[in-house]
Amino acid sequence: MARITSPEELRAIYGEARERSRRKVLPALDIHCQHLIAVSPLVMVGSYGADGRADVTPRGDAPGFVVAEDETTLLIPDRPGNNRLDTLTNLLTNPAIGLLFLVPGVDETLRVNGRATIHDDADLRARFEVDGRQPATVLRVAVEEAYLHCAKAFMRSHAWDPAHFVPRDSLPSMGEMLRDQLRLATAETQAEMLQRYRETLY
Repeated sequence: MARITSPEELRAIYGEARERSRRKVLPALDIHCQHLIAVSPLVMVGSYGADGRADVTPRGDAPGFVVAEDETTLLIPDRPGNNRLDTLTNLLTNPAIGLLFLVPGVDETLRVNGRATIHDDADLRARFEVDGRQPATVLRVAVEEAYLHCAKAFMRSHAWDPAHFVPRDSLPSMGEMLRDQLRLATAETQAEMLQRYRETLY
């Protein structure tokens, strides 16, 4: 097995990107990017910290929860989570951020790269209030590039095809897995976990 160590070695294997693939990178969000963001209920957020470790985490809510304030600015509310603060801590030391927007049933995705800052302005948080609850903070992303990603990965994976969905009960519950990993005496049931989630979504 040979290890690839240079861009030249990679290009020798893969060849050059097609001109259309190179040209599709936009410096701002056009009407199509903004439309896709407006109907997306889920975005994957990539960051990396001062220690060089990368991290990817999902952010989800009702479609359009990420707001395109203008063609170069995105606003992302931070809903309650596990309070590890991996992404937010990373962004404090390295503001570079990568976003992958998904729309269920649509195989194409949108990639957005930029730099993020964290804000807790009262008026900004109020814009994202749900059920009387506001996000603790809001990410403001300065967009540097955006481009549509082709459908091949989702076509190969059948990710949106119900015929290929994995039955939840074919896997241990989250509680059972955590019990084994953390060597706990008991496991939270799937029903208990879902109820706790419902009570703390916002």
